Amino acid sequence: MEKARRLAILGMVVSGLLAILKITVGWMAHSAAVSADGFESATDVFASGLVLVGLTLAARPADDNHPYGHGRVEILIGLLLGFILACAGAAIAWHGLTGAADETHVPATYAVGPLIFSIFAKFWLVVLKSRHGRQIGSTSLVADAVNDGIDMLSGFVALGALSLALYDPGRFLRADHYGAFAVGLIVIAMASRVMYESAMQLMDTMPDERSMLRIREVALSVHDVSGVEKCFARKTGFKYHVDLHLEVDPEITVRASHEIATRVREKIRQQLPWVADVLVHVEPWLG
Repeated sequence: MEKARRLAILGMVVSGLLAILKITVGWMAHSAAVSADGFESATDVFASGLVLVGLTLAARPADDNHPYGHGRVEILIGLLLGFILACAGAAIAWHGLTGAADETHVPATYAVGPLIFSIFAKFWLVVLKSRHGRQIGSTSLVADAVNDGIDMLSGFVALGALSLALYDPGRFLRADHYGAFAVGLIVIAMASRVMYESAMQLMDTMPDERSMLRIREVALSVHDVSGVEKCFARKTGFKYHVDLHLEVDPEITVRASHEIATRVREKIRQQLPWVADVLVHVEPWLG
């Protein structure tokens, strides 16, 4: 968890420096695409700040009012992050489109430099955040990695548009502004994906079929387990809570069935680190 917080802070620092660099150079070089990419990086600062808040709140232990912990705060942050990105993308697209008609300045060649530097910096952040986010099951950190990926992609789009304007200003002078418009559309598209995935988790969408099958396999590997009738799972933050209907010999005692259920719960939690807890309901095996 501490590493995730450090990555969020690192993302804020890197995105802030890139935003200042690209907005400044974009304004001086008369490049709408570079400026738009700089404003997109500026939203990353706010996004990483939200992720940092979400990680901090989600790490709070369970209490009487929140027996499953505070993990869903982190999912809510992912949803809010997607909404903010969508708004920022719409603003960037609108600015790029409305400014194209009045463009008279040819962008300066040195505007290319910040875009290339930004692409490499964002690629580094994407690798770090996505790898660690998937390791700990953090929705908001993965969403933040996607956000950095958007910035990297928008950098390529801005670089392509700027290159066209520099190659032939007579024919492609407005390409720089259209590149800014394309950057906005990319941000909106990726923001929609982040909001969709966060919403699915809030709706208690179960993990993939392979993961559910793995839960059943581990439960059935425990001695004296006759079958698994039902198996459900829902995410409550970084991990999943599992509801399991276990079938055992109907002739054994309540104490014995309880011991079997306990072994199943402990083995699932031991072998599947993405499972936070297991609620086991014991039923008679009817053959």
